[in-house]
Amino acid sequence: MKTLACLIFSILLLALTACGGSSSTMPPPPPPPAVANASVTVRTNNGAAFDVAMSTSFQPAEWDYQFFQNFPSATTPLANLQPNHIRLQGISRGVPQGSEGTSSQAWDFAILDAITQPVLGLGDHSPQFQIAKAPAFLYTNKDSSSTFNDPNFTQFADYAQNLVRYYNTGGFTPPGGSLLVSPAYPAYKIRYWGIYNEPSINNFLDPNPAVNAADYTAMYNTVVPAMHSVDNSIKFIALEMCCSSENWVPVFASNVTAQVDVVATHYYSSCNQRDSDAQVFSTVPGFVSSIQSIYGSLATNPALANVHLWITENNVNADFNTGNGGSACNPNQPFVDDTRGSSAFFAAWRPYVFSQIGRAGAKALYHWAFSGDAQFGEYNDSTGQIRLSYWVDYWLGQMFPANSGQVILNSNNSNSAQVEVLPVLNTDGSVVVLISNHAVASAADNNGKGLTAKVSVDVNALGPFTSASQLTIDSSTSASTGPNSVSISPASAIAVTINGYGTAILKLQ
Repeated sequence: MKTLACLIFSILLLALTACGGSSSTMPPPPPPPAVANASVTVRTNNGAAFDVAMSTSFQPAEWDYQFFQNFPSATTPLANLQPNHIRLQGISRGVPQGSEGTSSQAWDFAILDAITQPVLGLGDHSPQFQIAKAPAFLYTNKDSSSTFNDPNFTQFADYAQNLVRYYNTGGFTPPGGSLLVSPAYPAYKIRYWGIYNEPSINNFLDPNPAVNAADYTAMYNTVVPAMHSVDNSIKFIALEMCCSSENWVPVFASNVTAQVDVVATHYYSSCNQRDSDAQVFSTVPGFVSSIQSIYGSLATNPALANVHLWITENNVNADFNTGNGGSACNPNQPFVDDTRGSSAFFAAWRPYVFSQIGRAGAKALYHWAFSGDAQFGEYNDSTGQIRLSYWVDYWLGQMFPANSGQVILNSNNSNSAQVEVLPVLNTDGSVVVLISNHAVASAADNNGKGLTAKVSVDVNALGPFTSASQLTIDSSTSASTGPNSVSISPASAIAVTINGYGTAILKLQ
């Protein structure tokens, strides 16, 4: 038996050596996966109010105007979002007068209204109409890449007045034509109007940004009073900035004379699908700095000191296909959908953005856009299926409803670099705690899985609760049905585990 045992041992030793092993030591076990640990203590002393309205967007144009015809049932999930002032941005043939590349001044609302009329019948029945572009005949080259040939903007003001007449006051009759009036009138009108889209990169093309900002302000001062003279109940949204154009705000604030109800800006974390997850997450603090800068500039004009900021476009990546497969932002690269806009990455990124911009005082956050591809869409415009991003926005709107009187509870978070925590107190004494896990596993990850987060939430200072629930949105969440809320013990400390990128929302009553 001893000889046999020695033989077996010799064979095993040879096999181990052949596989690169050692005759004296076994290879060490692999290290356990890293975990993002966080300890959170919520305190009773209250901070600032938290009030962010969630919404979404449409871009009526010839390539997407049949959305509601193709997917009539999409009105149900859209309405269930309870979006505030859905944004409508008509471009190309969605501009109802003229035609790209021509001098035509003919009116045709068919493409615009294929989206606008269903939206008017949903939710708060109060969409925001962004006058994104002027008719083509008002540009020097009859296209949207050139400058205005209407230096005093009076023709553009006439066009804007007719839009207000069409939707709000019973219509208008163009020369040689018949009465044009919105089918929804008088039941539903458009109260909020945005004045131009991203003027820092569209049609205000002087090399000096200060000149462009002054020209935009002159346009605003012409167009807004003209529209107001048609319907004095309407509200106006100014600037609609992109691309770090906060330097326009001091010029605007110093020279605007017309009514301003809201100032808007757009935030995307990337314009390059090759940017890593870490790079994308690292942009969020910059959104906060931008908001603070905008509010600081507005405060220099007493008439604008109480004007709210809305973020009317927001998503992970702003890049798009130029039409020939190329990247709009990176001309030497092919365009690739950045699916982080609808993956578990989004379930960490959007709540992180939501918490940060809400703390900074932004009052609205709009998804770009409701229907679209995996980069942008909450709703798949090819298959008619809901995406994971829809549920992220849905539950943010449900748990943090606008105008509900929520107040931020002060808290300590031991790992704010990887885990975002937002605790709020409701007027009925219940508490909601948002926990977003944006811990990156590897610096090279692009739409990676993220690290597991283990978070301990101490709510002892708030007194006893009788019930509690947890809702988690992560890579395991069904995009078709959304997450399930589960009952948990309200006893502190509450242990929360998020397996990779994602968000947990606690409700304590």
